Amino acid sequence: MYFCNVMNYTLNCGGRLLSLDTPQVMGILNVTPDSFYATSRVETEEAIARRAHEIVEQGAAIIDVGACSTRPGSEPVSAQQESERLRLALGVIRREMPDAIVSVDTFRPDIARMAVEELGADIINDVGQSASSVNDRRSVSMYRMVARLGVPYVLMSRESGMSSMLMWLSGEVQALRDCGQKDIIIDPGFGFGKTLEENYSVLRDLEQLQLLELPVLVGVSRKSMIYKLLGVQPDAALNGTSVLHVMALERGAKILRVHDVREAVECVRINKMLYV
Repeated sequence: MYFCNVMNYTLNCGGRLLSLDTPQVMGILNVTPDSFYATSRVETEEAIARRAHEIVEQGAAIIDVGACSTRPGSEPVSAQQESERLRLALGVIRREMPDAIVSVDTFRPDIARMAVEELGADIINDVGQSASSVNDRRSVSMYRMVARLGVPYVLMSRESGMSSMLMWLSGEVQALRDCGQKDIIIDPGFGFGKTLEENYSVLRDLEQLQLLELPVLVGVSRKSMIYKLLGVQPDAALNGTSVLHVMALERGAKILRVHDVREAVECVRINKMLYV
């Protein structure tokens, strides 16, 4: 039996309220030379502007900018290099699309501060969470930073099973609340710290995250849980991605983080018709 999410959420993005009554799409813009899906990589001002316009024109509510690859086996770039990439990308986006809602992927508190205070980012998407205690220094530092900045925060879990994930997330959400954080988005971390089978187990039980009473972000776009299962390359994983998007929406996902915006928007529209 599928889950119909009846809870309504809003995010305060720089003083603008983004409603999640209807699930929203977050379009990926990677200013990296080594992200796993080559088509998502943009490094020149012209390419960044073109991709940003494409994301919004195809119906995404959020542009998600990554300046440090999180693909398996990749080495994090230096803070200086991450900063330079973000300055380039967000400078172009703010010049071209001053009203766009922009999320920044980072695991560094100082980069989060710069992205929000200097470059106008609206959301911090923390890609560096680990299955550690709430006393982890980096985590606490990031929690305090985003609470001070007053922006929505994406909390990602690398836990491999739903039971352990719920326990870990509960503790981290409380730690964030203790720091004064308001808007929290949950990301079950598909592809992070999980085997192929564990990814599908988490997806099957995704509706259990509704116990936390927070919006859920799902990022499965063209990931190895699709292309390895099907025996294809990432560039042939769009159909599988759309299938998983529909499954995630049926289980309560409120944000889809995607490479292919138009197709994800279509998934949302079709799924919405079931509940009209």
